Amino acid sequence: MPQVNWNDTRNLLSKITVRRFWNGIKVLSSFYVSRILNKPIQWGYPVSISFEPTTSCNLRCPECPSGLRAFTRPTGMLQKDFFSKTIDEIHKELLYLIFYFQGEPFLNPSFLEMVKYASAKGIYTATSTNAHYLTDEVAKKTVESGLDRLIISIDGTTQDVYQQYRVGGNVSKVIEGAKNIVKWKKELNSKTPFVFFQFLVVKPNEHQIEDIKKLAKEVGVDEVRFKTAQVYDYETDPNKLIPTIDKFSRYKKNADGTYTAKNKLANRCWKLQHANVITWDGLVVPCCFDKDALHQLGNLKNQSFKEIWHNDNYKQFRSELKKSRKNIDICANCSEGVSVWKDD
Repeated sequence: MPQVNWNDTRNLLSKITVRRFWNGIKVLSSFYVSRILNKPIQWGYPVSISFEPTTSCNLRCPECPSGLRAFTRPTGMLQKDFFSKTIDEIHKELLYLIFYFQGEPFLNPSFLEMVKYASAKGIYTATSTNAHYLTDEVAKKTVESGLDRLIISIDGTTQDVYQQYRVGGNVSKVIEGAKNIVKWKKELNSKTPFVFFQFLVVKPNEHQIEDIKKLAKEVGVDEVRFKTAQVYDYETDPNKLIPTIDKFSRYKKNADGTYTAKNKLANRCWKLQHANVITWDGLVVPCCFDKDALHQLGNLKNQSFKEIWHNDNYKQFRSELKKSRKNIDICANCSEGVSVWKDD
């Protein structure tokens, strides 16, 4: 069984206030009441929110809209004043801030200032990075910002393998960036951020699963996690990314060579109940699978977050999901239940 990192767990639990605990109870209760009554019930406010620092990215990963420069929505940077205003409204209920969606967070020049602002509100903060910008100076500032969790995406231990998915990337920079973070945690005697290597398992790198475990120990990161890959054209897998190791695949291979998604897509969704996503320009969307913000439930430039959470658009979306989740386009490729594996 995967081991629990008690330092990280205690850190998260320390962020729970009476108000956040009560909000969590309301959200969890509404999820089960909704299942029992078979109709959408929503009490409380999100426990977790993903806030997008930017849609810009330095890499060109083949299954990522940022990497492919294929967004139908504009590219831009989250502004610090807008972020602060939103956090001021929701921080008393909010426990967990996932500070990424699309793009590379460290490209936003105000990113660490915003992390520091959220941390000062007692919110658990996490981000994901390709680690190309974690210079010695930036690593020091990252540790000092109060960031609680740092996910470093590293999808290969050698350059020839790494660059097959992380197109335009340099694995040596990733390793150097990770070492800089580990160094400054020690120098500053800081238990945060909790750092883990995230290894996106695809066919070109699946033979390096044991190698990434060894590399993680050498660098000194806290954990390794293996993530299943979302493949857009998964039925035929034209880019040949779906791994042959079944437990690391979101898809099942059929006798004719095509693939189908493993998820059965029950007409319920815990993520929709307790979390959502805010784009850099203030659009509120259901979850991280709506990369182009096609299901816009509200705009924070026109309404407050708490108004949006209970508005007619949200009610309609929740109703549609309860009726037929499989007919919602962003749900078709959902990884719920088959997404992330910890190193045993």
